[in-house]
Amino acid sequence: MHKTRSTLVFLSPWLVSFGIFWVFPLVFSLVLSFLRFNPLRPDTTQIVWLSNFATAFKDPLFWKSLTNTLVFVLGTVPVTTVVAFFLAVAINQRIPLRTLYRSGFFVPSIISVVVISIIFKQFYSPLGLVNKVVQLFGGEPKSWLGEPRTALLCIMAMDVWASFGYYTILFLAGLQAIPSETYEAARIDGSGFWGTLRFVTVPMVRPITLFIVVINTIRSFQIFIEIFVMTRGAPLNSTLTSVFYLYDRAFYRFEMGYASAVAYLLFIVILCFSLAQMRYLRMGRAAGE
Repeated sequence: MHKTRSTLVFLSPWLVSFGIFWVFPLVFSLVLSFLRFNPLRPDTTQIVWLSNFATAFKDPLFWKSLTNTLVFVLGTVPVTTVVAFFLAVAINQRIPLRTLYRSGFFVPSIISVVVISIIFKQFYSPLGLVNKVVQLFGGEPKSWLGEPRTALLCIMAMDVWASFGYYTILFLAGLQAIPSETYEAARIDGSGFWGTLRFVTVPMVRPITLFIVVINTIRSFQIFIEIFVMTRGAPLNSTLTSVFYLYDRAFYRFEMGYASAVAYLLFIVILCFSLAQMRYLRMGRAAGE
């Protein structure tokens, strides 16, 4: 009994902060999703039950933001994962300056996303570095963030550059946990580089691959800072993502109930994606692929 009380005393700071900053906002936003609530007019609060969810399903902007978010996730997560994996394999070899490569790849991960977004916004401007390179090869300069066809692609490219270094380090940790005897056995059996990569390395790093894919997918679904700094959903809503959309409805239009409903719909989408990824990758592991 005394030991239990001591444990609770030591855990109490974490439990209190967890309750205040995680459980309470989660429950409060769930309650808000069933209300029509304007913080500037609390006297007009009404219980609308599932009306906010129904409104979201009929709202073209909600579907536009969700579509843009899915394009962002499907366009960045596979590219980031593949690039990070092969870079980790490369710098896991005995090559000169590999410590420098590891540090260099990881540097973008420790820079503020706001700073990276401001720098890339300058790169993509009509007088920026990207247009200088395009003109060098005889192309026509353009406003990369000002055209609907290129704005989201530019932000996706920046996201891949900013995040692959972090996942490279995670893959590298997974590769270094593989026993060297496994590679020796594969070499004795006559396996080449690609055979060893396919039948030894890839199955052995499947747990870290699952971790990387799931957290990268969740992070990509929550893309916000880059959009807020670089385009704010423009041009013509071509970069409007789900989190920026609910932020706009909550803090510019003060539709807290509707924004909470959109947040829970996004939560359900992320949950479905995460469960599907875990099921697929674990099935592959069970089959010994």
